Amino acid sequence: MDRFQEMQIFMTVAEEEGFAAAARRLNISPPSVTRAIAAMEERIGTQLLSRTTRSLHLTEAGQRYLDDCRRILGEVNEAEEAAAGSYSIPCGHLTVTAPVLFGELYIAPLLAEYLDQFPSVHLNALLVDRVTSMVDEGIDVAIRIGHLHENNQHGIKVGEVRQVICGAPKYFEEFGRPRHPGELGSAKIVMSSASHLLSDWQFENEGNALSFRFDPRLVVTANQAAINIACLGWGVTRVLSYQVASQVAAGELEVVLQDFEPPALPIQVVYLKSNRVPAKVRTFVDFLTERLGSNTALRPTMKSTI
Repeated sequence: MDRFQEMQIFMTVAEEEGFAAAARRLNISPPSVTRAIAAMEERIGTQLLSRTTRSLHLTEAGQRYLDDCRRILGEVNEAEEAAAGSYSIPCGHLTVTAPVLFGELYIAPLLAEYLDQFPSVHLNALLVDRVTSMVDEGIDVAIRIGHLHENNQHGIKVGEVRQVICGAPKYFEEFGRPRHPGELGSAKIVMSSASHLLSDWQFENEGNALSFRFDPRLVVTANQAAINIACLGWGVTRVLSYQVASQVAAGELEVVLQDFEPPALPIQVVYLKSNRVPAKVRTFVDFLTERLGSNTALRPTMKSTI
């Protein structure tokens, strides 16, 4: 087994925090993983992993070595891709991530179109309602809703969304339309816990933050479930404007308390900064920027509309 293979095994063990999980991911036997790590530690002359019966952790030396492995293997992959022409011709595997509902509504329909244009690219779409690590999880392109906080990332704004309070017209006809966020204390609330943007209900009034504590009668872990329940007329929910654009247009849901909404959040197509951006990343970013940037549901310019 060469050193590059050992490095890949070590990286996988560290990421999976276990030998068995790493073996499954690499499709090799657990004893092979154990032997590779033992051979590395013996050759280097220091312990890289601290093992107990229940857990596995990197030692200080192991963390430094992990960082070096990522850098070295990244440079090797970059050299191979350059030699293969991937910086001029879109090819290879491309991983993109996006929030679940955004990915289902706006990204998934575009993937087949992109693949038809670039038949040498293979796509993997990671749709999750959490902030992923582009470096650690091998992500090439990410759709982020909100502001970037990483210095190694470059983002292109393609739209913006609002955090809106909405409910079915029949609910408001029965219980009345709230005119101030404080009135939501007596409302039937269904809350999505999929994102802090939706579980933390913040409001503003003329630039001043308003804070209220609500006790939702129903909490669900999926945004679409909260939207479906609101459409039934059971209660009100907070979602992002793009998530209910079609329901509002169809009259199934109505947005209230627009004057108390916090500032809109940017939608950004994000990729890692690099001196040389692979063609697969460059073309996919350009493709998404054009398609998403022209979608009117992602460009709410006034609080009175979605």
